Amino acid sequence: MDHFWNKNWSRREFLKTASAATLSTLAAYPQLSWGKTASAPIKPTADAVILLWMAGGMAHTETFDPKFAPKQYKGTRSYTIQSTFQPIPTAIDGVHFSSGLEQIASVMDRGTVIRSFSPPDLGHILHSRHQYHWHTGYVPPQTIETPHIGSMVVKTLGPKDPDIPPFVHIGQRLDIDGAPEVQAFLTAGFLGGEYAPLLLPYPDRAMQAMSPPEGMTLSRFQNRYEFFKKLQKNTPTGEFGNDYQRESLMRSLENGYRLLNSPKVKAFDLTEEPEQIYNTYNTSRFGLGCLLARRLIEAGSRFVEVSTEHVPFGNWDTHTNGHARTVEMKRWVDAPIAQLIRELDERGLLERTTVIVASEFSRCSIKNASEIDKGNERRVIHQMKDFGLHRHFTKAGCMLAFGGGFRRGAVYGKTADEVPCETIENPVSVMDFHATMYRTLGIPADLSYDIENRPFYATQDGKGQAVLELLA
Repeated sequence: MDHFWNKNWSRREFLKTASAATLSTLAAYPQLSWGKTASAPIKPTADAVILLWMAGGMAHTETFDPKFAPKQYKGTRSYTIQSTFQPIPTAIDGVHFSSGLEQIASVMDRGTVIRSFSPPDLGHILHSRHQYHWHTGYVPPQTIETPHIGSMVVKTLGPKDPDIPPFVHIGQRLDIDGAPEVQAFLTAGFLGGEYAPLLLPYPDRAMQAMSPPEGMTLSRFQNRYEFFKKLQKNTPTGEFGNDYQRESLMRSLENGYRLLNSPKVKAFDLTEEPEQIYNTYNTSRFGLGCLLARRLIEAGSRFVEVSTEHVPFGNWDTHTNGHARTVEMKRWVDAPIAQLIRELDERGLLERTTVIVASEFSRCSIKNASEIDKGNERRVIHQMKDFGLHRHFTKAGCMLAFGGGFRRGAVYGKTADEVPCETIENPVSVMDFHATMYRTLGIPADLSYDIENRPFYATQDGKGQAVLELLA
């Protein structure tokens, strides 16, 4: 919303941007039909989702599936590294996480550890392709604008509260290197503007983003809003999008205007939280994003994503200094995720809220197959910066799932103890995990909407199979 609040814009610039830049991208899409499915109705066990996105590739053996870790790094051959952190106990008997995740470990009696997430082979193990695939269920490129799974959820189920944005994305800036590849899936696509995420890169400034800038009153915004509606009404059909897309955009603007005038807007104000609670979450922008997510779910949002933020070679993208960087990322996420689960549970919200912790792929220590055969002196670690899991890896991965009908205190799947620690039992694909998440919401995996006279399914070709062993 900051984009449209620029106080230096003239009315003409505001209208020009809102009309041309937004609507022209939608002109090719025909009227969207109502969703349809061949499956029997599903009784939902959840009505909201929080996706906690570990952007950049979180190594499974460094987090929720620890393996043997050497006591010191010097003299260790890089290709032998399984983990670089010692294991710690969790609230599930006999199950361990890696050190630095003590808080999340303490709440695992309320969730499921999935140790067999198996990303697909997309030809190239690239952040852009795998993040797009995870968030939409489809492999890029696509011939249509493919919606984010959050947009599919809110299109199908509708808003829980008309005054609160049903889909909010927190933590990702779009003015940094690597942002365009993220922006490609942060869209409602052909579903229409009203189902697009509200983007809040800075959770501590969320209330500011919901308010007019200094010098602009709500009445002045209302005048612009009313003028824009007249412009839309008088614009010939087809000039800036078809009727469906134009109406969807207008509904999104109406929703925004209603929020600005609603007392529910206070859900975005983190200063209302007690100092102790705020400080627990205040490890990073991600941490405060978890706090904002809890407030938004309480207020009535349907789907909230909080990202550690995709930054090439930053955050979880641990190509160098893998161990040290992972220490910092654990500090970011450990206390906030655990606090979020505790508070949702204490407030009676966890039962109906599916909380997912996921990443696009994992990492391993092997750079290529010949490295093991050569075993030359260059691969012996002498410096801490070389200690860690660095290479992109798609033959294993970990996720966590809490609430919304997922089992409590459970572990699913298994990886090998030998490098590179591949999945060996019960692989879970992106498609089948999406089907499982959708099932908790009562959405069949073969739900479809017609676009360009063909069906677009919630899961690829409608073939997703929910992993029932993950559900209570």
